[in-house]
Amino acid sequence: MSIQSSDLEFVTEHVSEHVKRHLTEWLAERNLGKSSPMYEMEIRERIVRVEEELRHQRELMKQGFEQMEKRFEQIDKRFEQIDKRFEQMEKRFEQMEKRFENIDQHFEQMERSLDARFENMNRRLDRFMIWSFGLTVTMAGTVITVLKSWP
Repeated sequence: MSIQSSDLEFVTEHVSEHVKRHLTEWLAERNLGKSSPMYEMEIRERIVRVEEELRHQRELMKQGFEQMEKRFEQIDKRFEQIDKRFEQMEKRFEQMEKRFENIDQHFEQMERSLDARFENMNRRLDRFMIWSFGLTVTMAGTVITVLKSWP
């Protein structure tokens, strides 16, 4: 069964008239057609609220960034303090190294001094032994001579 062109024209006219009548009513009900002044006011109020919220969010972000900057500055200061402490520790270690070097030098001087004293004692003992040996030999020779010369 085919549709004749006259039937098709009748259907389109009827549907288009019906749609035109009801479409304007439907759009007015849903505020999709011509906008009413109340609807425009609502939209403007919403836009203003959204802009205010965006401004508020921007301020919060600025505050957050400022706080982060402050925290970074504090961290930088702490690192500087730690660097200063390390420098102080390095200075203390250098001072201790100098003290140890001084102590080493002192021990070396003491060792040289003790060596000199032991050498002096050895010379004295050597002289004493030579003198003792010489005196003993002389005394022995004198005793032998006296005993031989005795009738």
